[in-house]
Amino acid sequence: MTSSGPKADLRSYLQSARDALLWKLEGLSEYDVRRPLTPTGTNLLGLVKHVAGVELGYLGDTFGRPSGEPLPWLEDGAESNADMWATAAESRRHIVELYRRAWAHADATIDALPLDTLGRVPWWPSGRDEMTLHHAVLRVIADTQRHAGHADILRELLDGAVGMNKGKDSMAPGDSAWWENHRGRLERAAREADRDA
Repeated sequence: MTSSGPKADLRSYLQSARDALLWKLEGLSEYDVRRPLTPTGTNLLGLVKHVAGVELGYLGDTFGRPSGEPLPWLEDGAESNADMWATAAESRRHIVELYRRAWAHADATIDALPLDTLGRVPWWPSGRDEMTLHHAVLRVIADTQRHAGHADILRELLDGAVGMNKGKDSMAPGDSAWWENHRGRLERAAREADRDA
């Protein structure tokens, strides 16, 4: 990996996570990008909506650089958890474009400020609300990577697509029969371990 400094490294890892998350939407129906696949309702488009708000908050508002983007799901009185799913009126295109604008705004903050710049997180308790830009970028990378991991699992459950992007799955080579055999072997090992416990 070629680097031109700490900011370039941070931006590279952040962009990798962003790209992986958006790739998980490609080729899926409106239903599949929105459908809740866990008991808590985790869904692909909701993850993108959530991380857009995370970037605008931590890499915008925290450093006195509000984006001006309306985020009604984060306003006082909004429904709890409203940032984690898309209503029927919120198009995929709207949410993806919002996320891309959030990237641009966050990247502009990273470019404009030194990494040791102190910001105040508006939703944290007073007296414990300071963080450096470096910390904020690391927090956003960790959050985005975490949600990209959620998206990995959701997408695999939907249609079997795996990996960071279409051309780089980072998986062991094997066809569907190999994977079925591998999964069966893991299931047998789990049952054996449970019997022996």
